[in-house]
This record gives sequence, C-alpha cells and structure tokens, in this order.
Amino acid sequence: MDITRPSALLGGLTPAQFMKKHWQKKPLLVRQALPGFQALLPPRELFALAARDEVESRLVVRDGAHWQLRRGPLQRRALPPLKRPDWTLLVQGVDLHVGAVHDLLHGFSFLPAARLDDLMISYATDGGGVGPHFDSYDVFLLQAQGRRRWRIGRQRDLALQEGVPLKILARFEPEQEFVLEPGDMLYLPPRYAHDGIAEGECQTYSIGFRAPARAELARELLQRIADEAAQAEGEPHLYRDPGQPATGRPGEIPEAMVQFAREALASALRDPQALQRALGEYLTEPKPSVWFESAAAPRRLRSVVLDARTRMLHDGRHVFINGEAWRAAGRDAALMRRLADRRRLDAGDLEGASEAARELLASWCEAGWLHSEGGRR
Repeated sequence: MDITRPSALLGGLTPAQFMKKHWQKKPLLVRQALPGFQALLPPRELFALAARDEVESRLVVRDGAHWQLRRGPLQRRALPPLKRPDWTLLVQGVDLHVGAVHDLLHGFSFLPAARLDDLMISYATDGGGVGPHFDSYDVFLLQAQGRRRWRIGRQRDLALQEGVPLKILARFEPEQEFVLEPGDMLYLPPRYAHDGIAEGECQTYSIGFRAPARAELARELLQRIADEAAQAEGEPHLYRDPGQPATGRPGEIPEAMVQFAREALASALRDPQALQRALGEYLTEPKPSVWFESAAAPRRLRSVVLDARTRMLHDGRHVFINGEAWRAAGRDAALMRRLADRRRLDAGDLEGASEAARELLASWCEAGWLHSEGGRR
C-alpha cells in the first residue's frame, strides 16, 4: 500500500496523514468512505454464524432502563422477533469465517498487522444499542446497513452504572452527534466515549485493534522465555548451597537464593533474540476457538494465499506464523516477509524460491494455514 496516496477510506487523507493527525489522538468522520457499500452477508447468515460453537456472539436486549445480556452460541429461536425493537446481536471475529469480510480488512493494511484484532458485526433492530461506553482500543465503525445515530465525547467521568451486565457509563456527556448511513465510517481513539442507536434495522462493522496490557504481556513473554530456556538447558540446574551455615533466623530468605533467582532470570534473557521470538510467537498465536483443516500437500505451488485465520508477522531475523517461529535469511526471508505483508504470493514471487522454502510452504498448506491457487480462504 502506498501510504502517501490520498485515500477515500480516510476522507482524502493519506494513511501517513491519518496516522499523524488522528490515530490515538482525535476522531474522524468519513462520509462515503466506501461509496455504495452494502452489508457483506444478510442477517440470516449472520444469525447462522451466531449459532456456531466456535463463534463468539452476544445478545443484548434493552427494556426501558433494564438490560439483559446473553452469550452464545445463539440459535435463531433464541433471538427476539425482528419486529421487536431495542435488541442487538454482536458477532465477533466474522473476518475469520467470511472471505469477503476478511478481504475488507485489506483496506486497513497501513496499520501494523500485529495491532489488528478482528471485525465484529453488530446487528440491531430499531432502537438497538449497547449503551454509552468506551473501549480501551482504537475502533473504526463502518455502517453497512440502515442508519445508526452516534453520540460521542471525550468522557472524563468513567464511572459505570451499577447492577447492569454491561459496562455502561453512569453519566455520559456527549459532545458531537452524527447519523451514519451505508458506506460512512467513524474512527474513534481509545477511551473515547460513544453511544450508537439504530434507526430501523441496522448493521455496523467494528474493526477493532489489539492493545495488550503491560502486565499481561510481561507475564506471557516471561513464561515463553522460561519454557524456551528450560528446553535449551537440558538437565535442570538445581539450587545448591554447600556453604550454607546454620541459621538462627530460619524464616529469612538466604541471600544466595536471591542471587540464584537473579542469575536464573539473567540466563533466560541472555539470548538477545529470546524476547523477539517470544513476542512474535505470542502475537501470532491463534485464538482458542480457531482450528485449521488439514489438507493434502499440493503437487505444485503456483500462487498461494494465507488462510483468513492465519496470523503471520516478521521481524529482522524471524518469520512467525500461528505461534511458531522460523529463522529467516537471504532471498527466502524476503519471500516470507512479502507473504506476511501481502498475505499472498503470486507465481512470479515463487519462481526464485529455494527448495527448502517450497517445502515449508507446502507443509503450511498441509496444515491448512496456507492455500494454493483457488483453495479455501
């Protein structure tokens, strides 16, 4: 993607300008970001997705000041009648199951894939919504069907209503109001309060982003680094203290044990690439509900495309795919990085691939991570 070319998706801004002026700074309303855009799947297909065990879905029903929340899977009979107002169906990760929805995310490839989370579809009847709230991550709200009225504001008071199953702001203070029609899009930075109310039958596509908490990330990375260090060490290096004298304070932690712990951490982090490997593996780990269908190895690799559920990233020394890491160097490294960036390789890209690279790609096809030519996406 040319990040210096004006984009209709961003209201005529270039991706570079958008990132500098708006990303994590201030909202952006774009009329007809996708001119003529229509919902990529009808409500009946969305309802069918919500009924599947591997798809995360939620039903939100409002009755005056009373809110109800039910988690999926949700069979069609569990949903209220379409003529009943004030209910919303939220279906998470639709991009993992519908190719056209996955392709829609390509328009946002000016952002690091490591930050992209998923696309959620919100279906609502007249008056439906989830109440005024804020998200801890960036979000693009693309209108796909009908109309939705948005009220937004830089909320200072983040207190929540008590006794409700949703995180609804107790004292919402909107500053702006917009009605979005199909093709319109609203970008909101993290913690920007918003409340969307459907005006008639409505579908809104929410493109959300990953924002891992520092403590969560540290815990995950340390665990992965420790596991890798244990495998590399072989025979466990146990604590020994032949010089430990008798003590009159048995409750005190020996200083030698403190030093042993300090050295254990230093040893685990001694490999300068350990952190990068752990981070890449963590960021490409598929969600727990994701599974792949194995397939026969292709007889010949022509063009290949990553499965919609596959996560693939790279750094200066590695390529990462679905929680696994490979060292990458030379011509093959450039090829694999191109696959991670573009999510596909054409026949011309594969002409110079080594035999080892072709074998690796074929193994990914067998695992269902990659599809050759017109295979399933």
